[in-house]
Amino acid sequence: MTQSTIAVPVRHRSKTAAAWLAFLLGVFGAHAWYAGRAWAWLWTSFTVLMLVLMQFYPVWWDSPPFLILIVPCGAGFIEALIFALKPDEWFDQKYNVGSGCITRTGWGPVIAAIATTLVGGTVLMFGLALIVMHVYTAMGWLDGYVY
Repeated sequence: MTQSTIAVPVRHRSKTAAAWLAFLLGVFGAHAWYAGRAWAWLWTSFTVLMLVLMQFYPVWWDSPPFLILIVPCGAGFIEALIFALKPDEWFDQKYNVGSGCITRTGWGPVIAAIATTLVGGTVLMFGLALIVMHVYTAMGWLDGYVY
């Protein structure tokens, strides 16, 4: 009796698409789904849970679940920079094993890195400022101050 092995074709993933997914939808872990990571469901379910929980607060933008979303948001921006700035060979070794294709990127990842740096830096600084304001207000450190 002979055994036959069926070769399942491995999908070739794009480094540029991974970087843009991490930049645009990194808070939901879209890039983790695209990269085929086993724990991508955890990232997405955490974000959805925080979005659902923030609906129970009268001011959604000043609620702890909304402020905790800075973690997956920041992780998405960091992953976008990693995907965009690592060499093509690193990406192929990690995500395109057995695909038979070689990644050759042009300006797409560079533009994704620039956009991630500008937008990500702004979003994260604004998020940190919101967290500081929330903590200071909750602890009563801003009582008597007009802001």
